[in-house]
Amino acid sequence: MQRLQDRVAVVTGGASGIGLATARRFAEEGAKVVVADLDEATGKGVAGEVGGLFVKADVTSEEDVRAMYAFAKEAYGSVDIAFNNAGISPPDDASILETGLDAWRRVQEVNLTSVYLCCKHAIPYMREQRKGSIINTASFVAVLGSATSQISYTASKGGVLALSRELGVQFAREGIRVNALCPGPVNTPLLTELFAADPERAARRLVHVPIGRFAEPSEIAAAVAFLASDDASFITASTFLVDGGISGAYVTPL
Repeated sequence: MQRLQDRVAVVTGGASGIGLATARRFAEEGAKVVVADLDEATGKGVAGEVGGLFVKADVTSEEDVRAMYAFAKEAYGSVDIAFNNAGISPPDDASILETGLDAWRRVQEVNLTSVYLCCKHAIPYMREQRKGSIINTASFVAVLGSATSQISYTASKGGVLALSRELGVQFAREGIRVNALCPGPVNTPLLTELFAADPERAARRLVHVPIGRFAEPSEIAAAVAFLASDDASFITASTFLVDGGISGAYVTPL
């Protein structure tokens, strides 16, 4: 399929996990991909693999974000797709009773403020061309509560969900679609690291997934590619859940 032929896609957090899988999928579908990440060595390798370009960017820096989209525009002539995917889930973000203010702020900056900055600086390019698709990575935790809390992560993803809905409404008649992607637990380095020291915590989460396993990054990338394409032309301001049924479950199969 070549649904994204010659469209320019900027992927933040593109060096690993969902971002890496999506960069690959975008390229397979014909897009020109700009991989943005702090990991220069790995990011350049990914860009080379997908026949795209790499830009080193700290997504919490407005200047870096502004330069990232300017780079894409100058190199390829447009900004058609923005997959705002960079995020963190550090171990010091846990229960509200344990999470310090510094940890809270750091997660909010990387997970929520970065999405605000990326949308702010991608939208003007899309307004010029009267067309564009923005996909912001939220999470299933934006619509569910958990007793194994990561309080700042959860709050940040709820913010991404609300921000995406608002922008999706605001810019709909200018041809710009904005959707919040809400993955369930995904088999990525981030999740592996989070659960490595606490298998019981992982097991407690897995039992709630009706499909009975965590998602693979390629499965999430397929959803991103759909939202980026004209196949999703009537979808905006949506909470796009790709969660193995977890948000719809009351009792799961044995």
